[in-house]
Amino acid sequence: MRLIENHLWEKCWLWILAASLSCSIPEGNRAPTSNQRLFEDNFKIGVRQYATMKELLPPGRFPKTYEDGELKTSGSEWWCSGFYPGSLLYLYEQINDAAIYQEAVRALDLLKKEQFNTTTHDLGFMMFCSFGNANRIAPKPEYTEILMNSAKSLSSRFDTKVGAIKSWDSSSEDYLVIIDNMMNLELLFWAFQETGDSIYHNIATTHANTTIENHFRPDFSSYHVLNYDPSTGKVQQKKTVQGYADSSAWARGQAWGLYGFTVMYRFTRDKQYLDQAINIADFILSHPNLPEDKILYWDFDSPEIQRARRDASAAAIAASALLELQAYTQSPKQENYWNAAETMLVNLSGPEYLTNDGSNGGFLLKHGVGHIPQGTEVDVPLTYADYYFLEAMSRFINIKKSQKQTQGI
Repeated sequence: MRLIENHLWEKCWLWILAASLSCSIPEGNRAPTSNQRLFEDNFKIGVRQYATMKELLPPGRFPKTYEDGELKTSGSEWWCSGFYPGSLLYLYEQINDAAIYQEAVRALDLLKKEQFNTTTHDLGFMMFCSFGNANRIAPKPEYTEILMNSAKSLSSRFDTKVGAIKSWDSSSEDYLVIIDNMMNLELLFWAFQETGDSIYHNIATTHANTTIENHFRPDFSSYHVLNYDPSTGKVQQKKTVQGYADSSAWARGQAWGLYGFTVMYRFTRDKQYLDQAINIADFILSHPNLPEDKILYWDFDSPEIQRARRDASAAAIAASALLELQAYTQSPKQENYWNAAETMLVNLSGPEYLTNDGSNGGFLLKHGVGHIPQGTEVDVPLTYADYYFLEAMSRFINIKKSQKQTQGI
């Protein structure tokens, strides 16, 4: 049975979030309308860029990045596959371009078989960023079925002894859980509100609680990977594979945590998750190595920090999370979070980061960082950077439109 009355605000969270923000952001701290226009123009650029990408994309493939003059692609099983149709759907919502929507539908058809993939924890990224948005825009029974099967597949990776969803498969002596996994819990909450089956809610909250207990340092920075003993559930190792060092604060990992615990509060209204999100946000925004333009270095503890790579993807994820988190807080934090998100988006919209001439393989953002220790996807566009950039700008625009409606403008 659908929990319509109890969870209606969750199913329509973006619009309700926008409405609530219209009453909660002090007049003096509302962004100039010029920034709303800037972001609206970015969507027009995005339509042109993604038309270029469509022409470059081989049949049956999904975009990953653009390197050495070549569009790098993947099959549907890659963890980033859902970001391409998801980005197209965000573009369609703002621009209402039929060709963009049809391309999203084509990509969704290629992706739908992953609903039965039980070998990955990334089904939230793959299926909710794609089919979740598609179902929100134009609900269909087929989309509901695909999302439910995806939630069941994700749930199959949960272990009660560890209290977490397994991220990477490895040896039988290891049970690896990464901070990124917080991003996949939204799919489980959707399944809970759709069916009323508490198993999805319980898995999501248990995983989040285990993450709070073990993944974070006293300063609320997080490790990237925890290795649990599958026989006892005890922590064996704490590592940061994609960051500078095990003890360092890998920037995108901090953004994943910020976003994930903000989502946890949205669905549960449990204050421990709000507190966790606030603590992560404050770690990021008060860090001495946060650049003035707030486009994060790839790792807060990278040596020679002033010459370290920036990670546009980390900034885009953080900006989107902060725009939601500020609605749950009061001044001065609310103003700080709003202004920080706006600053990130404005600077990502500048010529240093934004592509608007049909180059860059059709991607919008430049200067993403994938895996520096491995030497892969370093200083390149990334499909998830574009996705969260578009999501963040959508949130900003929808909030501003709601404010104008409230004021009768």
